[in-house]
Amino acid sequence: MEATIILVFVMGYLAITLEHSIKIDKLIPALVMMAICWALIALGLESFPEWFDSSKHALLDGFGTFSSEEKTHLMEETLLHHLGKTSEILVFLLGAMTIVEIIDYFDGFSTIKDFIKTKKKTKILWIFSILAFILSAIIDNLTATIVLISILQKIVKDRNVRIWFAGLIIIAANAGGAWSPIGDVTTTMLWIGKKVTTGHLIGYLFVPSLLCMAVPSLIASFLPAFKGDLDIEEVEEKKKSRFSSTMLYLGLGAIVFVPIFKMVTHLPPYVGMMLSLGVVAIFAEIYSSSKFSMTELDSEESDAHAHHSPVHYSLSKIELPSILFFLGILMAVAALESLGILFGFASSLQESMPQLGTEIHPGGVSDLVVLLLGVGSAVIDNVPLVAASLGMFSEPLDHELWHFIAFSAGTGGSMLIIGSAAGVVAMGMEKIDFFWYLKKISWLALIGFLVGSLAFMVTRTLF
Repeated sequence: MEATIILVFVMGYLAITLEHSIKIDKLIPALVMMAICWALIALGLESFPEWFDSSKHALLDGFGTFSSEEKTHLMEETLLHHLGKTSEILVFLLGAMTIVEIIDYFDGFSTIKDFIKTKKKTKILWIFSILAFILSAIIDNLTATIVLISILQKIVKDRNVRIWFAGLIIIAANAGGAWSPIGDVTTTMLWIGKKVTTGHLIGYLFVPSLLCMAVPSLIASFLPAFKGDLDIEEVEEKKKSRFSSTMLYLGLGAIVFVPIFKMVTHLPPYVGMMLSLGVVAIFAEIYSSSKFSMTELDSEESDAHAHHSPVHYSLSKIELPSILFFLGILMAVAALESLGILFGFASSLQESMPQLGTEIHPGGVSDLVVLLLGVGSAVIDNVPLVAASLGMFSEPLDHELWHFIAFSAGTGGSMLIIGSAAGVVAMGMEKIDFFWYLKKISWLALIGFLVGSLAFMVTRTLF
């Protein structure tokens, strides 16, 4: 039965990886894989020799001697535990996505466009790289990429020039997302999973992430594509909301407030995110002319004014397919973890892989394993890779391993355009060819990844 579950997971994983080839959205195989894996566990519960207790991060002693009722109860408890942990991530992401959409409703991101006054290509490259690095740490790398490419489309006329900028934005956004607990889904998973804290994450990863962004941008500055001046396209702008700047700063401030709220109260991050969403929503409703209430969805008045409400509009715009994908993949990985499969795989991996460079700790996970995880995240989705690492390794809070995983999985995806959410969305927005990116941008991303990894191996010795 274990072999069947692993086969289902591998097939589902393959379908996710080949999403663009088979033309099936990755959320579908993720959900199907999750449901079948747990169904097979329920049907074959009597035949499993061991069970992994996620709360204690250890295999249960004497699981084979448990009665059927005890095993069923344990499975239900484990399923509920994993659903709770997964829901913390999903609710957090829902809140963050909604705040970003509220900012966009008031055209808040146009304020950023007003900062760009130069026509020199190298200066614009550095402006967008730095903006991507900073913005992705606050509003996540996916959203930062969407925002900046949208702005780029308004000021750069030539698509052939624009895709070069888009390639460097992908690298910078992924680098910026790695050092912030709210900058990348995988980093958020490690933060909510109590593997890293905000202070140590920034301390360990800020310099490596900065170098991962700065070195490729510096090299690109000398490439022919970034020589000379741009022909800035003059576009007649629609009238901007007078609250756009206010909502931009309020929304970004509310998201940054979440880690502070967690440190002060020690409550899960999604609680702080819901508070931030509530505060932003209050101002959004005050600033709009609508009297819409979030709780009055059934009233005729609500239906009549729904399109005027920034909150209702923003809730309808969030990426629900992404949320369902995370639900499917995280719960499917949880199924493998519950049977002790990931725990056993991690043990064999640690024994067979050679140590590379400085050991993280005696008998610990080698740097080579984590570097390969980064390369793997460029080929396949980094969310299941990090989800698997959460079940594989049992190092304590703020151990160097978790920070290296956060950096490697976050920035390694830049090496292929399909390797990160930022890359995929840029590919869709600008119709960037996979092989064009492979030839023109991938080598820059690889250099940034390697420089950042070497920098991490140095900075971790300082803590």
